[in-house]
Amino acid sequence: MAKSKMQCRRVSYGIYTPWNRDAKTLPKILEFTRLIPARIDIEFGYILNIKKAKGKQLSFCIDHPPFRDKHGDIAPPFTGDEYVRSNDWHFFLGDAIWAPVHDKIGPWRLTVELDGQTIADETFTVIE
Repeated sequence: MAKSKMQCRRVSYGIYTPWNRDAKTLPKILEFTRLIPARIDIEFGYILNIKKAKGKQLSFCIDHPPFRDKHGDIAPPFTGDEYVRSNDWHFFLGDAIWAPVHDKIGPWRLTVELDGQTIADETFTVIE
């Protein structure tokens, strides 16, 4: 019998309530938009619903405007891996703006890959 194919859909994207990564609940959508005001603590990103992929590893990347880390070096993109936890799983990928705000302005590209295939790719623009 053929194995059923993984499915992925974007549930929402834009500005969200603050996210607590230690909580089981995901943030709530406040506004569907790709233009993000440059305000401290504003949370933005997207929620994916991934089906039929339990146990598979996904990789994510948040490619942000060039800003300096605490050592004065240009910070690399934020990357990570996560395992799909169920056969009907919701995943939030996003970030929040922090001080200083001026170096966070510009495009933020958020991508997710699963099995070597890009399943989500969205660019948000942080604006003054």
